[in-house]
Amino acid sequence: MSQSAYGQMWDAAQGALEDLLEDEYPTMQLHPQKDRLQVFQTLATFYLRYLKIFRALEEVYDQIVHPQKRRVVHQVLEGVMGRLVELKNEMVELEYSEFHYFDDMLQDFKMTPEDLEVPIPRYFVREKMRALKEREKMLAHILAKGGRQEHKTVPVQSMSVERAVWLLQVSERARQGRLRAHFMKTIRQEEQRRLQGNSSMLDPNQAATCIQKVWRGYRDRRRINKECLEEMIFLGMIPAQQTTPSPFQLHAQQVESRRHCVQEEHEAEYQRELVNIKESVWSVDGPDIKESLQEQIRQWFLECRDATGKFPDLPSPEDGGSASIFAQKTPEQVAAEFAAKEEEKEKNKKSKREKDKKGNDRKEKKKGKKGKMKGKKGKGDTEEEEKGWKMTPSNFLPTVVEGAKLYKEVWHNREEKQNFLQRFDAQLVREEKRLEVEEELRVQVDELMRQELKNLKLVVDRDKGKKKKKVKKSSKKKKKKGRKAGKKKKKKEKDLTAERTIESLYEELVMEGVIIRPKNIKLSDYIGEYSYLGTTLRQADIEPMPSLSDVRQLMALYGVLPLGSQCVHERGPLIRALLLTGPAGVGKQMLVHALCTETGANLFDLSPATLAGKYPGKSGLQYLLHVVFKVARQLQPSVIWIGDAEKTFYKKVPKLEKEMEPKRLKKNLPKVLKSIKPEDRVLVVGTTRRPFDADIKPFCKVYKKIILIPRPDYASRFTLWKELLQAGGAQLDPKLDLSSLAKVTDGYTQGHILQAIQTVLNSHRLNQQTKRPLTAVEFIPPLARQDPVYKEEEEAFKAWYSRTPLGKKRARAAKASEQEGHKKGKTKGGKSQKKEKKGKTKKRKKKK
Repeated sequence: MSQSAYGQMWDAAQGALEDLLEDEYPTMQLHPQKDRLQVFQTLATFYLRYLKIFRALEEVYDQIVHPQKRRVVHQVLEGVMGRLVELKNEMVELEYSEFHYFDDMLQDFKMTPEDLEVPIPRYFVREKMRALKEREKMLAHILAKGGRQEHKTVPVQSMSVERAVWLLQVSERARQGRLRAHFMKTIRQEEQRRLQGNSSMLDPNQAATCIQKVWRGYRDRRRINKECLEEMIFLGMIPAQQTTPSPFQLHAQQVESRRHCVQEEHEAEYQRELVNIKESVWSVDGPDIKESLQEQIRQWFLECRDATGKFPDLPSPEDGGSASIFAQKTPEQVAAEFAAKEEEKEKNKKSKREKDKKGNDRKEKKKGKKGKMKGKKGKGDTEEEEKGWKMTPSNFLPTVVEGAKLYKEVWHNREEKQNFLQRFDAQLVREEKRLEVEEELRVQVDELMRQELKNLKLVVDRDKGKKKKKVKKSSKKKKKKGRKAGKKKKKKEKDLTAERTIESLYEELVMEGVIIRPKNIKLSDYIGEYSYLGTTLRQADIEPMPSLSDVRQLMALYGVLPLGSQCVHERGPLIRALLLTGPAGVGKQMLVHALCTETGANLFDLSPATLAGKYPGKSGLQYLLHVVFKVARQLQPSVIWIGDAEKTFYKKVPKLEKEMEPKRLKKNLPKVLKSIKPEDRVLVVGTTRRPFDADIKPFCKVYKKIILIPRPDYASRFTLWKELLQAGGAQLDPKLDLSSLAKVTDGYTQGHILQAIQTVLNSHRLNQQTKRPLTAVEFIPPLARQDPVYKEEEEAFKAWYSRTPLGKKRARAAKASEQEGHKKGKTKGGKSQKKEKKGKTKKRKKKK
């Protein structure tokens, strides 16, 4: 695609965004709504529309090369990302569930289930690729220096001499047998040729018909097999064969990668010209701007003098300086504002004096009355809130509106036919830099004009005494501020490692095994299919188990977007800790590594197994947590992984694990989590396969966001078998019945399926595929050796999740809806019975 095509895509996305903002802003001011289904429909429509815009803007930002346009797209893109996270949070609070289903709305929006995937912006990693490569080199250097290089351990089995001699003899005899068989085969072939040479010649017509028959049969069989294969691929019964990318696809990939290089070149040129243009504005336009500002302020002095009879006070730098004067205001309006401020100050002083004279009894009575009134108001407010739902104000809509306004004013109708290479616009840069220079010069001019105003007042007004008092007041205020600042400093925590550098702390954590290297796994590698029956099951009051596609979306919304974008993390709903729970083998650790790969985050391992025997005692633990969170904040984004998270909150520690001290972090972890601020892109991720062993109250206080990962359903198992077999090098023959494998493996997790594939697809079996294609029966024995996830274990996870805070809220909401349904049924029944009675009495009267 060309730059003009991406420009059209940007234009279409901005148009869709304007329509969406027009629809969304009225809902922010509406009265509370009572119908929950209607509320969810509105939230879901907004979510799907924002998702569509997000996908288009992400592609535009990745490929567009104009540096100034990219800044506008980036602003809108971050606003849309944050709004997506906010809408997801609204849906969770409305339905008391982390998982939502939109299959009934996809058809209306002409979307497929693949369009529900939350796209991960590529600039999260690409724009800091150099820093990531340097960090990788530093990590490898530290590991090599400490002798902790990661080698793949190959198991070596010891063998006796007799066993080795026996194996050598067997292999030598087999070699001689193969040679003898090959020799005999050649002799046999020579004898057959000699016998065929002595036979009589066939009739030419018979030979021609024989050749034609053989050729036509071969040609028709090949055509029919090809048509059958195409039909099966079209129906989805057989997966399509992996084809090598065409030359056009390879060329498109090269163009995309080349555009990234052009982006860097244009950005570097833009940054250089920003400095040069600012210097030229300073040298050329600076004196004129300074003179015009001085003349403007002098004129204001004279106008205020003529209007009020005295010279005004120039606003302080805190109030905006002279810029606040000329914000489309006349001198009389400014003088009136100053007079009103002085009157307010005098009134405040009088009111304070009157309050001091009154007795304490009256104050207490007033406070009691106010408290009662507040209590009454509070009750009324809660009643109003309980009656209906109202959308909370957004922190991202102003940025989206600002970006849309900037696009409409600057870029919507801008002619750029001459700017074929899409370099920066010097005129826009000069306008921006002129405003910056004007602001910097205004500060200097304000200082000069304050001195000039002082001289004018000394000559004309002669009010020296007033200024001395003001100076004293300001000094007192400064002293008071200094005292307050001193009090605040005492509350700050002590830095236990103030003398050490971040590099030395990083090296120490690497050597202790706390910082580990994340595996190169993308979130798209977590294979799972969309659940097509979610909405229908919920309508039948059956809570469906979430699909693996839903888990992938939640990881993108709760983990990747906040960690990748500083704006989303600061303004969006703050998530400090996330818990991934589910049976063994569902991919919890894989999701942690994918989270680090997609955002370029550091990975800290604070699992009880890694901390066993390290940093003993309370002081050692405090030091460890201080160092970990200090390095995590300095080198953000960071992911702090706690494996076997239930061990930290054990009800009873098993005897075998007492030496490990698994409950070391129980007291300190909640305190440290509170210290994570919105500016800190740090996320604590816990993984557990036995959450029911933990004390649920403190466990859920730490991990407020819980994602329950189930075993894969049929659709996910089918895609798993197909993708993993292809990744392992298997040739998917029509004889390999993947549907039967997906049915047979009901109850098995992704880890079980992967292990079975790895045991079957060894190098020897892969070489034999051409002669002996793979069959489904070969995978049954390795699967039979593993224990699946039984129903009892799945029910245990469901029961535990129902006791979490969100599960309890959902159960209460379900009970409340059932009670409302019963009440409505009773009222309807009562009304019908009354009508029947009235009808009977009327009939009796008529008969009489």
